[in-house]
Amino acid sequence: MKFNTKTIHGGQHHDPATGAVMPPVYQTSTYIQTSPGTPLAEYEYSRAANPTRTALENALASIENGARGLAFSSGLAATDCLLRSFKAGDEIIAMDDLYGGTYRMFTKIYKDSGIVFHFVDMNDIEKFKSLINENTKMIWVETPTNPLMKLADIEAIAKITREKKILFAVDNTFATPYLQKPLDLGADVVMHSATKYLGGHSDVVAGALIIKDEALGEQLHFQQFATGATLGPMDSFLVLRGIKTLHIRMQRHCENGEKVAQYLNNHPKIKTVFYPGLEDHPFHDIAKKQMSGFGGMVSFTFASGAKADSIKFLENLKVFTLAESLGGVESLANHPALMTHASIPEDKRKEIGISDDLVRLSVGIEDADDLIADLEQALK
Repeated sequence: MKFNTKTIHGGQHHDPATGAVMPPVYQTSTYIQTSPGTPLAEYEYSRAANPTRTALENALASIENGARGLAFSSGLAATDCLLRSFKAGDEIIAMDDLYGGTYRMFTKIYKDSGIVFHFVDMNDIEKFKSLINENTKMIWVETPTNPLMKLADIEAIAKITREKKILFAVDNTFATPYLQKPLDLGADVVMHSATKYLGGHSDVVAGALIIKDEALGEQLHFQQFATGATLGPMDSFLVLRGIKTLHIRMQRHCENGEKVAQYLNNHPKIKTVFYPGLEDHPFHDIAKKQMSGFGGMVSFTFASGAKADSIKFLENLKVFTLAESLGGVESLANHPALMTHASIPEDKRKEIGISDDLVRLSVGIEDADDLIADLEQALK
């Protein structure tokens, strides 16, 4: 079954009780048992499993080509569940450019539990390999990254993790499985903030893990059940509905993203555009190799280098909305240093390239001419 069909039918079945084409919202916390410990069906309590969430989890596994999908109350809850697999003394090597919330969780929560984190440019393979030792338990990669659109060669990293028997996890939020399939490229676990492109309509907060190995999937499901960060039935329904149009939305996100990036790349007030579809992007070749398109995320800096210019630009936008998050049908604009990445210390932000004049755009599916006209008036 090809991807465009999988988004609609993959892992899905009509409701056996009613024949409903879309899975019903099973708004229930518990289920009847015919005898103590003997449920009528496979469900006992909705923290463990809920039919609406099961439908979503089956769809997630299908579109990422995984053995098991798990749906969480947020992307950070999904990340937290995976991190609970490790103990004091374990070491994790992570991409140096990360979503601010992920960096905060690593350095403010789990670092205090004794887990050691190393942050490195994953394209410096020799530096990356030099950090691996007997305590290294996981490699964590975002590709493309938030907000600098760096990429990592998933196949090259997977070759190393297989040799060293290290778990390899990829945050696939920006690319989505429409553009990139990390499990097929050698990763063990994929994470999504399903709030973003999978949901696609800025109306739900959710997260997901998709696991290649069934045994690891069962272990992570137990951790999810034991700690409780599950996704409710209504939110599960909304993400599942979003997935059914993922392919057609991503086509337009990619088309509009490329047009916006080209426009900004030729504007005299713009210094640098971060978009992997541009031929002068440092990771353009990696993007061409492991992605089927370049997405709808575009970041840029100003020729003046002035923070004030970026703020003025953001305040002047009319079609783009100044807001947190990304991946919805509407176009959003963000100031990473003041918003999504404010939790990263200033010296660390500057070290990895998040300057005070950096702007991140989530290019939506509106008419591209209207989006470019909005950028034009805001840049005057």
